[in-house]
Amino acid sequence: MNAQVTDLDVLKVFCGPYGRGGNELGVVRDGAAVVGEAERQRVAARLGFSETVFVDDPERGVVDIYTPSVRLPFAGHPLVGTAWLLDLPELLPPAGEVPARQDGEFTWITGRPAWAAGRRTQQYASPEEVEALPTPPEGEGWLYAWAWQDEAAGRVRARAFPRRGDGIVEDEATGAAALILSGELDRALNITQGVGSQILTGPLPDGSIEIGGRVELAEVRSL
Repeated sequence: MNAQVTDLDVLKVFCGPYGRGGNELGVVRDGAAVVGEAERQRVAARLGFSETVFVDDPERGVVDIYTPSVRLPFAGHPLVGTAWLLDLPELLPPAGEVPARQDGEFTWITGRPAWAAGRRTQQYASPEEVEALPTPPEGEGWLYAWAWQDEAAGRVRARAFPRRGDGIVEDEATGAAALILSGELDRALNITQGVGSQILTGPLPDGSIEIGGRVELAEVRSL
């Protein structure tokens, strides 16, 4: 990492009404200050957010995304948060071009289910069963546990468990998993996840899916 002091924007992404919930995200706007995958992985592990974004080109929207243990080609809450912060019409993570837009209090991105492979969804009989799950449930692999709150209205209760062994035992709000679920069900969803986060989804005719939510700036601090 370069010697100069670099700012870190800490956002809350997919906040519920009145600021409830929201998944914290670290965004390093000066990505050039952290050079190389190994160093970025080290920084992401030290910060401990479920994801950290390094902005390599703030004008074109070129970004690099890391969990505490792995680099990701695509992720929902980091891209929604970064789209809000940079206010660009598209972002360029390793997966490809990600359109972005602002709509009142919500920020939206568009992605493809294939970009979010490796996350398994599992339906439960009721929201109460989802809420009663241990943290994390037994088993291996990424699990998105969900149940209908109101099927006719597309309202879902969900919890997310990465089960990677990297200290993130439960993800407060997970755009990529919401995208997969919306694709599997082929319908728009209004998801309540974690302690009160809200994620909106909407399938598009070409098979891609929009993911939207509220974003707030929590703090700016030195990296």
